[in-house]
Amino acid sequence: MAPNYVMMMVVVVVNLMIFFSLCFGATVNMVVKAGCSESCGNISVPFPFGMTQDCSLHRQFLVTCNYSFQPAPKLFLGNSTIEITKISLTGQLSVLRLFSRDCYRDGIRTNSNSPWLTLSSLLSVNYTANKFIAVGCDTYAIVRGHYRRHNSNISESYVTGCMSMCNSMDDGDNNLCSGVGCCKTSIPEGAWSANITLSSYNNYTYVTDNNTSCSYAFVVEEATFNFSKNYLSRLHNKKKLPIVLDWSIGKETCEVAKRNSTAYACKSNNSDCHDNSIGYRCSCMQGYDGNPYLEDGCQDTDECIDRKEDYRCAKDAICTNTEGNYTCTCPPDFTGDGTECHRDNPQRKIHNNVVTAVTVGVALLVIIICSWAYTGFQRKKILMMKKKFFKENGGLVLQQRLTGEEGNRIKIFTAEELEMATNDFDKDRVVGQGGFGTVYKGYLKDNRIVAIKKSKVIDRNQIEQFINEVIVLSQINHRNVVKLLGCCLETEVPLLVYEFINNGTLSEQLHDKVKASTFSLDIRLRVAAETAGVLSYLHSAAYPPIIHRDIKSVNILMDKSYTAKVSDFGASRLVPADQTEISTLVQGTLGYLDPEYLQTNQLTEKSDVYSFGVVLVELLTGRKALCFERPEKERSLAQYFISSVEKDNLFDILDDNIVCDERNRVQLKNVAKLAQRCLHVKGDARPTMKEVAAELEAELRLKQSWAQTDQNSEEVESLLQGTESLELGYKYSEHSINIDSIANHINLTLPGAR
Repeated sequence: MAPNYVMMMVVVVVNLMIFFSLCFGATVNMVVKAGCSESCGNISVPFPFGMTQDCSLHRQFLVTCNYSFQPAPKLFLGNSTIEITKISLTGQLSVLRLFSRDCYRDGIRTNSNSPWLTLSSLLSVNYTANKFIAVGCDTYAIVRGHYRRHNSNISESYVTGCMSMCNSMDDGDNNLCSGVGCCKTSIPEGAWSANITLSSYNNYTYVTDNNTSCSYAFVVEEATFNFSKNYLSRLHNKKKLPIVLDWSIGKETCEVAKRNSTAYACKSNNSDCHDNSIGYRCSCMQGYDGNPYLEDGCQDTDECIDRKEDYRCAKDAICTNTEGNYTCTCPPDFTGDGTECHRDNPQRKIHNNVVTAVTVGVALLVIIICSWAYTGFQRKKILMMKKKFFKENGGLVLQQRLTGEEGNRIKIFTAEELEMATNDFDKDRVVGQGGFGTVYKGYLKDNRIVAIKKSKVIDRNQIEQFINEVIVLSQINHRNVVKLLGCCLETEVPLLVYEFINNGTLSEQLHDKVKASTFSLDIRLRVAAETAGVLSYLHSAAYPPIIHRDIKSVNILMDKSYTAKVSDFGASRLVPADQTEISTLVQGTLGYLDPEYLQTNQLTEKSDVYSFGVVLVELLTGRKALCFERPEKERSLAQYFISSVEKDNLFDILDDNIVCDERNRVQLKNVAKLAQRCLHVKGDARPTMKEVAAELEAELRLKQSWAQTDQNSEEVESLLQGTESLELGYKYSEHSINIDSIANHINLTLPGAR
């Protein structure tokens, strides 16, 4: 009986290995760099391709996700019109391209085009998956271009074509493309350009079918093409057809590429290199799956679970996964090498049932123990990840800096605190979304309502700058600045916690007809003065000075009493004490962006002055800073305003909700002149924010003195007449904070900008 118990223990040990492998060995294959988007709509975008320069290997693998298409975004190769429908790590791109058409009526050509395709040095047209096809009667088609010799940078020209003749498309045979109504031919291997020419011998004058007056020619994925007699009618409504492209990771052979270990693209230790017609590409070794272009990108495949066509274990065999492979062994009472197993003692069936029952019992116990161990392992893993993120996000530096700062009001929140405040970042708590991230409404334990901003990405190279700016912004104590209450550094990207402002944005107040009707000139001037006061404080009183860099109506929040609160310092920069300008890549919002900064990349305090000037014009006109729905000369509000003022048409473009009485007209002219000075093309000619704030305060005081005089006059008149004065008031409603949408503004952020 001893051998039986030995075999039983073998089965138990094998099951233990399988369960622990399931608990701790499961990994998720990486296909993109950390922090990069994995897809555009339902199209996967694996590395080396990427939607930003940081997420792609280099420019030839840069793709663009265009969200203007509905209902789903479309993916394009770089800045081209080549639409991508699938990216395969086996070296293929499925794309859509235009095709050639040639149409006639009464022997006269009515419609014709000659589409062309030119690819980069790492792309070519797949010569096995695609065919050059022409459809029509009285038709000849030619495709010419260039191709690269195998493993060579030498290009040669090619030309090929075919002829299709018939009296009517009814002469053709379904599923047969042999020259009657349809013809096809191959294209050379390594073709990187194609130019299609389509023509007719007799301009369709001898074609008897009145419905057949057009020919079509195209390079197309052969598997998607199935010729039939009515194929012409289907082509009338089509604009693009699918093509398969080959791509390579480099132009060298594997042998040459491996000599330069730094540039060699097969980064995974479990990857292989393959030569092709362009250069070379990489793949995961047999037994591994994932992305060979990333370190640790090729992970072991459990062939025992994910069984391939070449799975070799017999039906009754025990499969054991190993690194990059697997083994097959026959169970007890069977003989064989695992690929074939034969029962050698049928009389031991009852004993085997007992062994099976014991094994199942032990397996259930192992599952319970494994689940408990896995839970503990996951908790430990999460704790380690939090410590890792805290360190990477500058938590240790921030703690050290806060120790030396007196009276610092910033708090470092834990991830659990903010998860609890937002109900684990419930989508119902989202109050705003934009290019920089998502804003959630949160409730802290002390019943404070806060806004929690979750950024999309962070530049790890500028963590020290980020920590420095967090400390400086936390020390800003101004009634018209949204207060930064603290941050959380235990997540992959830092979370920032602000006070919650509950009456929407200035943009909403101005561009919503109902809200704008109660937004008087007094309130508008006060909002302008408060915003100017904030910028004056940032430029002149803060140390070091701060340039906001993204002043716009969407970033000015309103509380219940219509007090302005400047927000979103995500793009702001600190100005070193010994400098008056900073060289930086351009960042901001079109319509508000300083044209001098856009030209020179030199960021100064006068850049904020220009943006504020646009906001001031918005307050006067009630128009959006940039609107493509308006006539071309009116699209840019700044340019249209300056032109109108110079033509003395100021009062023609003012908001209809602004009352233009005799007193207001003088004041409106003064404010318009101030806005015009702020919008001067040259920064040196613009006033400082301190001067702007002083002028607006003076106008506001003048307005208030007029109001006081009018109020006193009304009170005297009321006493003389014995009538009661009416008390006027406003009713306010709470609105969520909305981050600007691309329909209203265009955020312009070049790579590397902060």
